[in-house]
Amino acid sequence: MGRRPKEETPVFNRLEEVREARGLSRTELAYGADVHYQTIGYIERGEYSPSLSLALTLAEILRTDVHDIFSLEPFSKKKAPTW
Repeated sequence: MGRRPKEETPVFNRLEEVREARGLSRTELAYGADVHYQTIGYIERGEYSPSLSLALTLAEILRTDVHDIFSLEPFSKKKAPTW
C-alpha cells in the first residue's frame, strides 16, 4: 500500500494589504521579487502558496516580518499591525 498524500495546509496572507500600505503595485512588487506580476495576484487571492524563499523576499521588500504577511491561521482584523 502506498502512502496517502497529506493535504496541504493552507497559508493565509495579507500581502495585498501590506503591499498597498507600502504604496506598491503588483508589478512593482513582482519586479523586486523577480517573479511575474500574476504570481503576486495568485498569492494575494490565496490561489498559490509561495516558497519559503519567496515569502522571505517579499517580507524583506515590504520591510516587515514574514509573520506579518503569512500565517497558518486566519488573520484577525483586530490584530492587524500598523504598517
